[in-house]
Amino acid sequence: MNTPADPIKTQLLEAIVPHVAFDGWSPQAFEAAIADADITPADARAACPRGAVDLAILFHEQGDAAMVAALANSNLDGMRFRDKVAHAVRLRLNVIDDKEVVRRGTTLFALPHLAPEGAKLIWGTADAIWTALGDTSDDVNWYTKRATLSAVYGSIVLFWLGDQSAGHAETDAFIDRRIDNVMQFEQVKAGVRNNKVLGPLTAPLERMMGMIKAPSAASNMDLPGIWRDPK
Repeated sequence: MNTPADPIKTQLLEAIVPHVAFDGWSPQAFEAAIADADITPADARAACPRGAVDLAILFHEQGDAAMVAALANSNLDGMRFRDKVAHAVRLRLNVIDDKEVVRRGTTLFALPHLAPEGAKLIWGTADAIWTALGDTSDDVNWYTKRATLSAVYGSIVLFWLGDQSAGHAETDAFIDRRIDNVMQFEQVKAGVRNNKVLGPLTAPLERMMGMIKAPSAASNMDLPGIWRDPK
């Protein structure tokens, strides 16, 4: 699904980051990046039609890729699954060098016209974590796992942005509490699926849920936020 970033976009991203803390992911920061990277405006616009927004998206996607690489090099032996998820979330935060850059990105993707893009990025992070940890679900669970972790990860980032504790100790504790919520939800789902929570009354719902399938591995067009041309 992931393709190598355009070299021009990568160069512009490196150039814009020092400006983001002061100017945000703004047109001004984008223009400064063009000048610093010594790239023609035409080439910059061709690589980034939406300017700094495209670079903010690339910044987030590179963070996901760095998290996946760090997770692949982690020793997860003996860890409970909930601890693996918590470890992945911590790795995702640890790959961020500048908290202010993320804060500015959070502000950017809170804008109404960019909120769907921001939700898609958070979903992508949740998907990267579940996939890296070996999730093999191919039904409605594929969606619910990612939806739940997306909500949890979003709240963790907001908490982390305001955390002033030494070594982000308060964020660590918050991560543990929220991941416990994810695992509790998964346990409830399993109980419902086995008719252990609400009994046979859930059977019709279970049959309906069984009709939902995960996106095909051959295409990402079924992912939330992806437009499928009906033609």
